[in-house]
Amino acid sequence: MIKRYCSLLLVSVFLWAYAGLLSAGALDDAVRRGVLKVGTTPNYVPFEMLDKQGRIVGFEIDLLRAMSRALGVELELIAVPYTDLVPGLMAKKFDLIGSGMTVTQERNLKLNFSDSFIVVGQTVLLHPRLAGIVSSIEELDDASYRVVTIQGTTGEAAAQRFLGAAQLGTVTTPEDGVRQVVEGKFDAFIHDAPYNLIAMSRPQNSALLTLEQPFTFEPLAFGLKKGDYDSLNWINHFLNQIAQDGSYDRLHDKWFRDTAWMAEIE
Repeated sequence: MIKRYCSLLLVSVFLWAYAGLLSAGALDDAVRRGVLKVGTTPNYVPFEMLDKQGRIVGFEIDLLRAMSRALGVELELIAVPYTDLVPGLMAKKFDLIGSGMTVTQERNLKLNFSDSFIVVGQTVLLHPRLAGIVSSIEELDDASYRVVTIQGTTGEAAAQRFLGAAQLGTVTTPEDGVRQVVEGKFDAFIHDAPYNLIAMSRPQNSALLTLEQPFTFEPLAFGLKKGDYDSLNWINHFLNQIAQDGSYDRLHDKWFRDTAWMAEIE
């Protein structure tokens, strides 16, 4: 009887430990291996982008580096196309998504999101031939206008929602989207406000016009696999901590107020 009880007790302890391993979150895994793996698409200025040395840098990257230091682990950035971020997370190629991802209801069916670390919105860059003709997103909703967006982004979704009458096209990078308008192949480019603001400051884009007022409300957040509430809890506390101690404001000013970093970007 005693032997049987001891055997059952050992089995119970084993099953409890095994269940604990099964329910371990992404951040627990990162701490065990000593590396936090993050999937990102480094073409979203100033959140994640390549510098002249080919390193991935940006506002969100600095947040991730601060997060890794707080966890006591190294940061490994895994660059993939934007459309491969969610499949890559599902396939466990990385622990979380850190790539300027907007929280949407559709994405939230597949992912859990942290608290938002910034709110942005979609804005419009226009070819100069539309000067004095188009002054709002509503006036762009016309079959005679060609509008380009980035495939798989909320910019594409916004164009489909607001510009049902316009001719819509997509490209894979924001640089290409802006270039299509500069070259006159499209009349307008829709993308996130921070990127468009910086794109307008570049000499090759100086002739473009802009509708500066965002026409959408888009919170950006870190994405994790559904059910990973322990990791979400830790990240949300981390975001609250850096907001309170001034770290967030210092990083925000570095990327959104200062412009020194632009000299180091391709």
